[in-house]
Amino acid sequence: MDLHLLLDNLTNPALLFFFLGIIAVQLKSDLEIPPNSSKFISLYLLFAIGFKGGVELSHSELNMEIVWSLLFGIVLAIIVPIYSYFILRRKFSVPNSGAIAAAYGSVSAVTFVTAISFLEIEQINFGGHMVAVMALMEAPSIIIGVLLMAIFNKEKPKNGDFKKVVHHALTNGSVLLILGSLAIGYFANEHQAQDIKPFTTDIFKGFLAVFLLDMGISSGKKLNDFVKKGWFALLFALIIPILNGIFVAWFTQYITANEGNRFLFAILAASASYIAVPAAMRLAAPKANPSLYLPMALAITFPFNITLGMPLYLYIVQNF
Repeated sequence: MDLHLLLDNLTNPALLFFFLGIIAVQLKSDLEIPPNSSKFISLYLLFAIGFKGGVELSHSELNMEIVWSLLFGIVLAIIVPIYSYFILRRKFSVPNSGAIAAAYGSVSAVTFVTAISFLEIEQINFGGHMVAVMALMEAPSIIIGVLLMAIFNKEKPKNGDFKKVVHHALTNGSVLLILGSLAIGYFANEHQAQDIKPFTTDIFKGFLAVFLLDMGISSGKKLNDFVKKGWFALLFALIIPILNGIFVAWFTQYITANEGNRFLFAILAASASYIAVPAAMRLAAPKANPSLYLPMALAITFPFNITLGMPLYLYIVQNF
């Protein structure tokens, strides 16, 4: 791996603020981001990346590469939770296995946003349609996770509960906002879209730094509890995302020649949801343990991906 690339990533101010959040927890500091502010920043990041993706997509001609990219993202979101479920069943119950599998089949919008910032630092171009790929990968894995639990669980979920989960997966706030912003950016008048560029672009990295500070605080609080869950969960949260990311980074050469797109596919395959999936699992799997699947995604997989994972996947893309 290129050590210069790794050093550039580890000295990224936004990432350093993430470490500051973890350190603050370990020092038992009262540092925190108010919940309302944190929610606003989350919405802003999704809005900004969706809108910018839509504007970029409007400048792209719809071709088979974009179609294949969208289809590949959906297939990935279906396959990953299926094989993850059967690995997890070696140690965990049906509800826990289904919830964790759904989380690792789904994607992390924050990891995706951080990856885009990483590409911009490295001055690597990517397609605006990758925002649509990310949004489309959110719901299928949730639905697959629920179906797996319904098939293998003796206590079948009620039909009404399943419909609620499917509805939530398709209308989840983060999915709706990023798809809506993507559509607005696509159809917006080009001149008027430039008028809000300072809001969607110039202050983006500052908001990302504050949000990663909040993520560092959240990760630090969950890390100690997670250590008590045993080695299997820790190894799964590290090894499966790495394998997914490396394989997809290599395989996507058959989908697209664009290095930025291949890198983003790898990040999507390696990331795990800690927002949309936990919210859905409260309805679908009340017996699943949130203190298991949430720290796995947030305290282990997320930090790895934004520190060592991104340089690793880019290295695979550029050399294989």
